[in-house]
Amino acid sequence: MSGQSSVRLDDLLVFTRRAEVSDLHLTVGVPPVLRIDGQLRAIEGFKPLMPADTRSLAMELLDEKQMAVLDEERELDLSFGRRGAGRYRLNVYWQRGSIGLAIRVIRSTIPTIDELGLPQVTKQFAMADKGLLLVTGPTGSGKSTTLAAMIQYINQNDSCHIITVEDPIEYLYRHERSIINQRQVGDDTRGFAPALRHILRQDPDVILIGEMRDLETIEAAMTMAETGHLVFATLHTTDAVQTINRIVDVFPTNQQQQARVQLSFVLLGVIAQQLLPRVKGGRVLAMEILKVTAAARNLVRESEVHQLYTILETGSREGMITMNQWLFNLYSHGEISREIALNRSTNPDQMKRMLQQGGRRGSAGQAAAGGGAQAMRPA
Repeated sequence: MSGQSSVRLDDLLVFTRRAEVSDLHLTVGVPPVLRIDGQLRAIEGFKPLMPADTRSLAMELLDEKQMAVLDEERELDLSFGRRGAGRYRLNVYWQRGSIGLAIRVIRSTIPTIDELGLPQVTKQFAMADKGLLLVTGPTGSGKSTTLAAMIQYINQNDSCHIITVEDPIEYLYRHERSIINQRQVGDDTRGFAPALRHILRQDPDVILIGEMRDLETIEAAMTMAETGHLVFATLHTTDAVQTINRIVDVFPTNQQQQARVQLSFVLLGVIAQQLLPRVKGGRVLAMEILKVTAAARNLVRESEVHQLYTILETGSREGMITMNQWLFNLYSHGEISREIALNRSTNPDQMKRMLQQGGRRGSAGQAAAGGGAQAMRPA
């Protein structure tokens, strides 16, 4: 196939308006594919895409400078909007000599903490004066949506200067009680680390770091939290203990004890999350929440983080919950299957015992953990 492609991007984006669609994949050799409730499904009525199709679709979204970057770097991240269709996060990449596109749907409105069914402790985190809050989970677990809801809560309830560093910008905020400046890596700054080197001169109260990817970014995040700022950041870890270990392990061996001490002082909490397939269709949120208490700080400082599980299991009055507790609550309310509860558990042996000792209490209503996810988008 040569010449102008007959496949138009706007025709494809129409299919992403359905609430359960999270992604659109465009790659050579198959028709356009949607991710619906976590499963991939080809769009009916479209032929397999040719190299000219995907290149033409990329050229609809990229200007000459961005196409040059794509040709040089072989991949590119950005976000874009379409009137009447909403906003999207885009990754364009080369594969087997042709262009592929992965398009993630971003909600046009920022959901509230209550709409997402997030626990009330997330509001406490959002209104903290200072410290470091980490939201973790695999790609597509809704991290960006959780953080957007918390930033919007601050925006509506406090007078702050909020600066975000994102790659790319996803949700667009309006100034309400707070001033929000959003910086996109590649357009507004060269990277997370360069942005953070200068950010304190911009007089922020709250800082959102899209992802902590390297030692310099992690060091900067901890220092900013230590100097009186509220810092939000993400990692691709699966639970609270792994998150703390991951941060410490990034440091050289001779600096790790000092890193533990610093982290023990600045860490507010860890929210580890994942999105699971519901029994009745759609997806539902599962979370592990660690709120760092005096006892937890001691364990982090003394390199006894494995004992944090005990604090998590007994810290419900503080708003804490383990992933297994949340999964069991979802299962017992008929939201997820036994298989999903076991497969997504961070401690399958314990989950087996919990399932053997307890059972379903009914299939109506939300999980006792306090979380739905009808408004949650993967991120």
